[in-house]
Amino acid sequence: MTRTRVFAALAMAPVAIAAVLLLPTPWLVAAAMVVFLGGLWEWLRLSGLEDGVARSALLVANLLLILALVWASASDPNASLVLLKLFSVAAVIGWLLVAMWLRHPHLGADNGPRSRTIKLGAGTLVMVPAWCALALIHAGEPFGERWLLVALFIVWAADTGAYFTGRRFGDKWFKGRRLAPAISPNKTIEGLLGGLVLALLVGVAGGWLAGAEGSELPLVALVALLTAIFSVIGDLFESMIKRHAGVKDSGNLIPGHGGLLDRIDGVVAGLPVFAVGQIWLGF
Repeated sequence: MTRTRVFAALAMAPVAIAAVLLLPTPWLVAAAMVVFLGGLWEWLRLSGLEDGVARSALLVANLLLILALVWASASDPNASLVLLKLFSVAAVIGWLLVAMWLRHPHLGADNGPRSRTIKLGAGTLVMVPAWCALALIHAGEPFGERWLLVALFIVWAADTGAYFTGRRFGDKWFKGRRLAPAISPNKTIEGLLGGLVLALLVGVAGGWLAGAEGSELPLVALVALLTAIFSVIGDLFESMIKRHAGVKDSGNLIPGHGGLLDRIDGVVAGLPVFAVGQIWLGF
């Protein structure tokens, strides 16, 4: 499984990197919209919406919301992209609420009408602001494409560092204590720390390569750390929803990785944090 996972990642990463570096922002956000809506399709199924017609209708509604945001942003004479910024800030607040939900993972496990409605709404609140954050980062001047790569590499480093540190040192430093045993029993605290350290190093190195000044690198490090932490929250949130649904993966699209949502769960949580942090701290 590890070999398949690595080969699949090596196949996907160059495509994603090339798209970020080579595509102009309108084309990149269009491609990202397809990816995020694909993840939303899987999310809706995990939320208990099996009816294909109803799922398609909700997907179209989210597409129309994204298109409305595009139209409103394009009509902004000052190109302030204020709606995209507001959605990103709202996402950060939403993920803080999710972190509280993760402390009580049994909530919503009944998959009743109320729980299903909350999860369906959460899908929109997860995917659309993540798309807004991606657009904000890539459209930033100068070197927006570099900064988007930095944000993505931070999330990937947190995931990769946690995976391999957990396999090598799991249960050795904290005497078998797990990160979230009721949600994802295999995740270790050792893995979390390894992922955060690697994400921090990647964030600082990437920030320097993206053009950050020496005085800005501590700010970049702070945002990188927060981005990595929130990416873990996103990973755990999807794991909780999958546990509620009684499935191991969100799909089987990617060999060794599961579904599309399994690959972007950390990204959708980390991007809004990075976008808000970059705008707020000004690097």
